[in-house]
Amino acid sequence: MSKFELKLPRMGESVAEATLTSWLKEVGDTIAMDEAILEIATDKVDSEVPSEVDGVLLEQLFQVDDVIKVGQTIAIIEMNGSGEEHTSDEEVGGAIDGTTDNSVLSEEVVQIEDTIKIARETATSAAVEAERPQGSPERFYSPLVRNIAKAEGISMAELDAIPGTGKAGRVTKKDILAHVENRKGGDGPREMVSFEKPVTVPPSNSVQEAGGTVSTAQRTGGDEVVELSRMGKLIAQHMVDSVSTSAHVQSFIEVDVTNIVNWRLKMKEAFQKQEGEKLTFTPIFMEAVAKALKKYPLMNISLDGDKVIKKKNINIGMAAALPDGNLIVPVIKNADQLNLVGMAKVVNDLANRARNNQLKPDEVRDGTYTVTNVGTFGSVFGTPIINQPQVGILALGAIRKIPSVIETTEGDFIGIRSKMYLSHSYDHRVVNGALGSMFAKAVADYLEAWDPNTEI
Repeated sequence: MSKFELKLPRMGESVAEATLTSWLKEVGDTIAMDEAILEIATDKVDSEVPSEVDGVLLEQLFQVDDVIKVGQTIAIIEMNGSGEEHTSDEEVGGAIDGTTDNSVLSEEVVQIEDTIKIARETATSAAVEAERPQGSPERFYSPLVRNIAKAEGISMAELDAIPGTGKAGRVTKKDILAHVENRKGGDGPREMVSFEKPVTVPPSNSVQEAGGTVSTAQRTGGDEVVELSRMGKLIAQHMVDSVSTSAHVQSFIEVDVTNIVNWRLKMKEAFQKQEGEKLTFTPIFMEAVAKALKKYPLMNISLDGDKVIKKKNINIGMAAALPDGNLIVPVIKNADQLNLVGMAKVVNDLANRARNNQLKPDEVRDGTYTVTNVGTFGSVFGTPIINQPQVGILALGAIRKIPSVIETTEGDFIGIRSKMYLSHSYDHRVVNGALGSMFAKAVADYLEAWDPNTEI
């Protein structure tokens, strides 16, 4: 029997780690190839990690709530059949001086790893026992639960008394947060500092030691200090990196979408009945953007150092708001190859699964251009930040009925029209003002040329 190391796979751009949320298989369970072994959560999506081989789960190297780096070994699987043991290049570099027996070297590596593992387990056990009151029953707590307990001043005795809803009565993140809320209700208000790691907040107007940062935030007795969530921190860093990287410039254009508004109002019930899908404005706008990207392929690029990478596929990212207020960008792959019905189905599916945190890692990667709808929140227009490493992003403003000058062969007159603004942010390092403006104008032209007699 040979052993196979199951590693955490790469899950998309900028994703370097994931949190283990649950094991779907236990040690000793038989596993088939492509069968899910564990569930993980990243800042973008929750997903399952499947087995790459047939075999038996021999060892679990991480616990629930542990953070795992991409490429780290998660589990050891004993493979069915014979063959050499699968190990990484860092562990076994091959024969030494051409004389070392690989099997002997592998055994030595395993013995060293076992020794290190036993030492670590012993040290961890000793630390836990030192912290636990004498006579308390043995109970496992994840690092996340321990950090929350430490930040909230929860003693080990109090932690042991919390009923757990996890496997084998284990205390989960939800359990301890619920306990924290109950404590607030019973003991009066308490200041929440951190859910991930303790943060020391300096007093008002204090200055840290030389080499540190100066705190200018003012706090009063009723203020609450809450650390950014993990996803919030990543989004914040991503935004700062984008502004630091790209030379942002914007072009704005007003679009008359009266024909589209009237057509959708007329067709949405028939579309729902025929296709079983809601007909929103989003697929119509995405179709127009895909056509414009095909007309201006230099907007469908990325910049790598001093090299421009022209993307073969048109993959449009669709920024979607999550229930917690954060954003996620599922990607419509090969958007230029979809008709309106196909686009509507893809848009609705991605939006629904984004809201329910059911997107797969591949569905939030490889975007070549991004569209965000700021009009959903009532904004007339906005200046969006480019989603790196792309070079452009289009913001869709709110559709409003406004008085407008209408030109006809019989003269001009004032009428009520449905209009909106398109806000195009682009990277001025590689996209000049002419291209950036012409692209936005192309999207507007496609929308204004909408045929009100279009059939589904």
